[in-house]
Amino acid sequence: MSKPISILGIFVADLTFRTDRMPLKGETFIGNSFKLGPGGKGSNQAVAARRAGADTIFITKIGKDTFGEMAMKLYADEGINAEYVWELPEMATGAASIVVNEESSDNVIIVVPGAADAMVPEDLNVAEAGIAKCAYFMASLEVPIPVMQRGLEVAKRNGVPTILNPAPAAILPDEVYGLTDYFTPNETEAAMLAGIPVETVADAQKAAQIFLQRGVKTAVITLGELGVYVCNSEIDQHIPAFDMGDKVIETTGAGDAFNGGFAHALAEGMSLLEAVRFGSATAAISVTRLGTAPSMPFNNEILELLQK
Repeated sequence: MSKPISILGIFVADLTFRTDRMPLKGETFIGNSFKLGPGGKGSNQAVAARRAGADTIFITKIGKDTFGEMAMKLYADEGINAEYVWELPEMATGAASIVVNEESSDNVIIVVPGAADAMVPEDLNVAEAGIAKCAYFMASLEVPIPVMQRGLEVAKRNGVPTILNPAPAAILPDEVYGLTDYFTPNETEAAMLAGIPVETVADAQKAAQIFLQRGVKTAVITLGELGVYVCNSEIDQHIPAFDMGDKVIETTGAGDAFNGGFAHALAEGMSLLEAVRFGSATAAISVTRLGTAPSMPFNNEILELLQK
């Protein structure tokens, strides 16, 4: 059995509103439906990795409240190691407002990290024993950047390869790029971080070169319907997306699905291109389902799509 994956991120309660269109400034109108469920990039990635087949350790802080209870129940139900999920009685668990346009499947999201924002770099020192025994360590930018950076440093200190999903995009310290083995922005994040438009595969190739020059070992840029562009010192390749046709109903959480599946595949010893395909299949199935964490597919479903 492969070693576990450790994931640093946040849990938030997703409050999802579905509408026929996005509201205009100052406008109030009646939506179609509402649902409360588990979310947060890191938490979604942990569920995706776990369902894909990986033993998964999640690192975060939550409040000791109703939303926090939702988080702990999720991890117990999914079999995710919550040893480093710290509960803070004095703070609220994070929440996210998600508005989904049912006509286009587009979405807009506001995230308030809550207790997860109280994480400090020293917390990663406490979690070092857990990180050290892992095959891979993954982080995103919903936690404070110094916390994310310390996580990468702790992983590298213990010889654990790192995956950084730079979402939501933010200016990064130069040192972070050199600490990152796999850099997985989507096209919007890649454009913001590289400082160039990223709308085509050729654009992604240019952005990837910028990230490699900054010290990233491998750039893995997800491009939605255009697939994934992968680049390092040995590989320069575009991998097309799976065509799910009219089955696509919601793209929220697709990036988290990709990253969770990708991390599991790497931990299983798949080649880089195989791991990208596995991550892409994970994401492809997730967009055919409603919700974020609940939309993550299981290993047998991913393998079935890959075999097709």
